[in-house]
Amino acid sequence: MAEIKSLKNPLAERQLTLFRAIIAGLGVVILSLVLVGRLVQLQLLDHDVYATRSDDNRMRVRIIAPARGLIYDRNGIVLAENLPTYQLEIVPEQVEDVADTVTALAELIDIPDRDRERFYRRVDQEPSFRSIPLRTRLTPEEVAAFEVNRQDFKGVEIHAALTRRYPLGRLAAHAVGYVGSLSEADAAGLDPRRYRGTQRIGKVGVEAAHESLLHGEPGSKIIEANAQGRTLRDLEYQGPVAGENLYLTLDSRIQEAAVTALGQHDGAVVAIDPTNGDILALVSQPSFDPHLFVDGIDYVTYAGLNADPGRPLFNRALQGQYPPGSTVKPVMALAGLDAGVVTPRHREMCIGYFMLPDNERRYRDWKRRGHGLVDMHDAIAQSCDVYFYQLALDIGIDHIHDFLSQFGLGQILGVDLPGEKPGLLPSRDWKRNARNEAWYPGETLNIGIGQGFMTATPLQLAHMTAMVAVRGHGYRPRILAARQEPGTRDLIHFEPTPVEPVNVADSGYWDRIAESMEAVVHSVQGTATRSGAGASYRIAGKSGTAQVTGLSQEDEEAPDLLDVPRELRDHALFIAYAPADAPKIAVAVIAEHAGSGGRVAGPIARAVMDALLEPES
Repeated sequence: MAEIKSLKNPLAERQLTLFRAIIAGLGVVILSLVLVGRLVQLQLLDHDVYATRSDDNRMRVRIIAPARGLIYDRNGIVLAENLPTYQLEIVPEQVEDVADTVTALAELIDIPDRDRERFYRRVDQEPSFRSIPLRTRLTPEEVAAFEVNRQDFKGVEIHAALTRRYPLGRLAAHAVGYVGSLSEADAAGLDPRRYRGTQRIGKVGVEAAHESLLHGEPGSKIIEANAQGRTLRDLEYQGPVAGENLYLTLDSRIQEAAVTALGQHDGAVVAIDPTNGDILALVSQPSFDPHLFVDGIDYVTYAGLNADPGRPLFNRALQGQYPPGSTVKPVMALAGLDAGVVTPRHREMCIGYFMLPDNERRYRDWKRRGHGLVDMHDAIAQSCDVYFYQLALDIGIDHIHDFLSQFGLGQILGVDLPGEKPGLLPSRDWKRNARNEAWYPGETLNIGIGQGFMTATPLQLAHMTAMVAVRGHGYRPRILAARQEPGTRDLIHFEPTPVEPVNVADSGYWDRIAESMEAVVHSVQGTATRSGAGASYRIAGKSGTAQVTGLSQEDEEAPDLLDVPRELRDHALFIAYAPADAPKIAVAVIAEHAGSGGRVAGPIARAVMDALLEPES
């Protein structure tokens, strides 16, 4: 026992216990200091950072897209409007699995394959933090079904939105255009700040041409939400600025009359006010439903439109380039008078064909037995090709090109719509540069009757007719008449833009041409007499038939229309202005593969003019 007691060292044990207590105390102090320091850092030094993070958990910034401006016709009839709707949107970065979320939502709300395809395409194209629409135009029942189950869908919300509607639909699709989904290619050329929250942009027509006026400025609001994402209150709001309303030169009554008159024919109608260049009607048939593009068109539907042999997406009024045929004969006659190579009383013998010296080829007249002895007045009224073969040869291609170009042929007119084509007014230089070939006299003959290399758009023919109507004074065609800033009633009108006038050696030449064009419609031998029957006003016009394929040299008679395959039939054209003594409207019509211009296209033009001049008939 004595030996065991001798082994104990109380002093050493006390020192060890004290050392351990000190170490433990120091540890507690150090840990306490660390804790206090961390609290100081969190509560004082980094307070702003974590306060912001906390706010981010309960506050969200939502961009508010501006309301798109409305589009009206010249009489205040709505052509494009906004309708309220609800749309289902998903923020991809806020959901665990996008595909599973879509599948779950489909059990509550019908989601067509087209909407799914469009949604997944945008998921691949856009940042994951952006809210992407899955379904638009939800019904009240669908909204209620989602709201009941909202807690099960984090990152999914229903937002109120506006969708575009076009009351005239197909009737004005090529003129008014449509909006479609904003693509990466679209966004690349836009101000990203101005287009925050924007999902649609103008694609064609007025919607595209005047996008900058229609779009407006976005707004924003900060909202407080609970853990389930439900909005509790708005904390801060900056309202968007709506786009400007636009008033067009189009007249809905005339537009509808043109569509109705064109009927089942593929083609185009353009009507212009000669006194200011206002486009009163712009029709291209066949047309399409613009609403197909508003919410994003699916691939199958779009491919079907592109594959349609009628090419409904093709704007024939601005982009169709056709041989103008005999519609150019009035300005060709004016060119001859101005050049001094012919007088109104000069006559030519028409035996049904024309031959160049030392050339066996026969350049045939549309009337195979000929017109006999005709002067300029008769040649225009009866559309004698032989007269204009000789006239074109006498004028020469150089003067023809220079004179006709003054009427806007062969060039972009500068209408405020996208996609306009220039047509072709050929010349020696053009052929040399384009084909490295010389110009031949036979090609001049073809130009004399609006055939050969020469092409023009319906818009150009309407513009040419308008310039003839006002004796060489014209205006650039336009479709935008005025704009209206948001929140105001005042209209800001745009002034018409005059073009360089056509000056001729004797102003009386205009009267000779006008008289001849009246004879086309109102004389017994005119080629479009049925177009003027019963009219309360005088019409000055010119029919035209543009060959799609040539007549064999061995054929003495023109084939019957029904004996020719449709795709090889001639195009029917007609130009006119009225009233002849005080023009208010100039019209150009083309009906593809319809045959006679006087018989088919003339009555179409008459119906369009009646809509303005005899609206109650």
